[in-house]
Amino acid sequence: MNVGRQPQQFGQFLCGARRLTASWATACCLVLLTLPMPSHATQEPEYKVLQTFKDMEVRQYEPYCVAEVVVPGPAEDAGNTAFPILAGYIFGKNKGERKLAMTAPVTQAAEPVKLEMTAPVTQALAPGGFKVQFVLPKGVTRDNAPEPLDVRVVLRDIAPSRVAVVRYSGFWSESNYQQHLAKLQAALRAADLSSVGEPVYSRYNAPLTPWFMRRNEIWLHLADAP
Repeated sequence: MNVGRQPQQFGQFLCGARRLTASWATACCLVLLTLPMPSHATQEPEYKVLQTFKDMEVRQYEPYCVAEVVVPGPAEDAGNTAFPILAGYIFGKNKGERKLAMTAPVTQAAEPVKLEMTAPVTQALAPGGFKVQFVLPKGVTRDNAPEPLDVRVVLRDIAPSRVAVVRYSGFWSESNYQQHLAKLQAALRAADLSSVGEPVYSRYNAPLTPWFMRRNEIWLHLADAP
């Protein structure tokens, strides 16, 4: 596992998340207003749980598509930089086609497409900075997704994968993150499993969500085929 550099860098990133500007927090809340009410589950990538352990579960994720942007540090500025870029794409800063009803004649007109907001928003260390991803709705792929107008936004199809996950609530703090990452790594060792790549920090809620209602996860992609 590539864990040598992560405590300091992720610690900066997580502490930075707590210092998000008011504008980003407000934007997140406005996004939440577009989501279904709690009685309707927010769409997220499809997966099935393969194994359940004391401090983790192993999931098999189906393919899904993301819109992603890599932004430079410092870490405390990464979220502020990435969010409006990706939110702009989701809410219409893109090229798209609207297919009209089958009439005579059949016509179609180009207009921006607004995509559903899904969960989670993931972030991980990447060469050159921090990679932040928005998961796109079910059925959207790189081939049929509207083309971003912002060249910084990259569409990527994520292949099926096995992921070890620890889920927890609470503050977006370094201590909370490190505590649960340690639990996840210990559970992997106990299960004789190994991971590849950097940990992925997944958040399902906006910054103003009460700490006790937040769903936070850390993902580690597994190295071996099931």
